Amino acid sequence: MKNNYKVNEIFQTIQGEGVHSGYAAIFIRLQGCDVGCAWCDTKHTWSLKEDDRATLSQVIDQSNTSSQWADATAEEILMAIKSLNYTAKLVIITGGEPCFYDLRALTALLHQNNFQTQIETSGTYPILVDDKSWVTVSPKVNMRAKKEVLLSALERANEIKHPVGTQKDIDQLDRLLESLDDKHNKTICLQPISQKHNATALCIRTCITRNWRLSVQLHKYLKID
Repeated sequence: MKNNYKVNEIFQTIQGEGVHSGYAAIFIRLQGCDVGCAWCDTKHTWSLKEDDRATLSQVIDQSNTSSQWADATAEEILMAIKSLNYTAKLVIITGGEPCFYDLRALTALLHQNNFQTQIETSGTYPILVDDKSWVTVSPKVNMRAKKEVLLSALERANEIKHPVGTQKDIDQLDRLLESLDDKHNKTICLQPISQKHNATALCIRTCITRNWRLSVQLHKYLKID
């Protein structure tokens, strides 16, 4: 677990996925991930090379596809956000894999300054966040690194947002949900991989049958960051 935060980018846009889809949000993207999802659209955040070290001013107020990262404390991140005069009150901490880090100091500080927080994680690391944080687990099963989706992560999740390409992915989700004693306080979202027609149709049918929620990656359809 890392103490300081390796920040890849900070920017303001619209949340395009899951329960908070459509809300204005400030994204803090952290660098570093070893899960290895084949369809990942932020592969530039996987590595933590010293040659890519930058200053915080170089990675804030932008959305990019650079592997640059800046080392920052929770207080420095908060100061950077305030300096930008953003209007959004929802802060989404993503990656990379944000739970590579202990997020308790950062999320608590943001809450103290009247922000809401949401964490988007693969569920393969312990989730160390403030109790007020909304946790979205997008479980990554049988990825390249073969990391286990932790039961503790599923139990902490407020929202389970599962990427779906075929029926096999829904079957994997069912097996994960079987491990939970209480599934009724979780919002289950199915998200078609890469906007594929067959995957989208499968997700729609399943969401209707099970009274789950569809997540369509709104930002990709709108072609926004």
